[in-house]
Amino acid sequence: MLDIFKPIKNSFIANRKASHIEKPKNTPPPRLYTKSLSLSYGNKPAFRDISLSISSGEILAIVGPSGCGKSSFLTCLNRLNELTPNSHLSGTVHLQDCDPICDRPDCDIQTVAPTRLRRKIGMVFQEPTPFPLSIYQNLAFPLREHGVRHRQERDRLIEAALRDAGLWDEVKDRLNSPAQALSGGQQQRLCLARTLALKPQILLLDEPCSALDPIASETVETAIARLRGQYTIVIVTHNLAQARRISDRLAVFWWVDGAGQLIELGATANLFKQPSHPLTHAYLSGRRG
Repeated sequence: MLDIFKPIKNSFIANRKASHIEKPKNTPPPRLYTKSLSLSYGNKPAFRDISLSISSGEILAIVGPSGCGKSSFLTCLNRLNELTPNSHLSGTVHLQDCDPICDRPDCDIQTVAPTRLRRKIGMVFQEPTPFPLSIYQNLAFPLREHGVRHRQERDRLIEAALRDAGLWDEVKDRLNSPAQALSGGQQQRLCLARTLALKPQILLLDEPCSALDPIASETVETAIARLRGQYTIVIVTHNLAQARRISDRLAVFWWVDGAGQLIELGATANLFKQPSHPLTHAYLSGRRG
């Protein structure tokens, strides 16, 4: 039965030997940074030579035209790229303050077991991906896989996650109803809650609103904004207005010399007001992209 969950569960299931979910610490979430990171699929480059630091507790938006490696870059931050055949990664991704996933304060994520890493760095995808289970079981399933055996503890974590995702009041009286009966926006917030239930430190969001109508998109965006400061958040979006509203910094990707590249990085307000790169200016002003 569990085989039907394999493509999704790889993004969040952690070490089964763990006996509990740690409560969030009062310290800021860790910082993630890349050094000369490049990815290709066979002989086709996705992006090249990206060095990028992601600050603790910030919301970083990655923008740029389609096909410039934004989503591919995101998957490298928790090693989901390894699930794609013929992918080749060079360079490094470092996670600071990564205890307890490794015994060093600054480690290359390639040295960490993927399941442990993905518990610390959760991901929400473009299309809502609820399991064909009840609302409750969608969150209980990863918690049980992670070692939370006591129903009372699972209930506490599930309620907290649904509240953080802004969904609790809408589903608290029908937790045993099928998750796939929820609206698209509710399903996406359920997927966000499912990720939050494992108490990650970093959230990767790959165009989480692109498949939703404007009202549902606004609800999901509000839920994301509510998490500001609690998590380090990296969001890929084509919605420049959304990036401007919710992000602290902006990373602009572009297709250059046959591969995606980072062409500009800075405070969101500053880049929209006075970008340095002409392509950034053209893209943010709507003249390119």
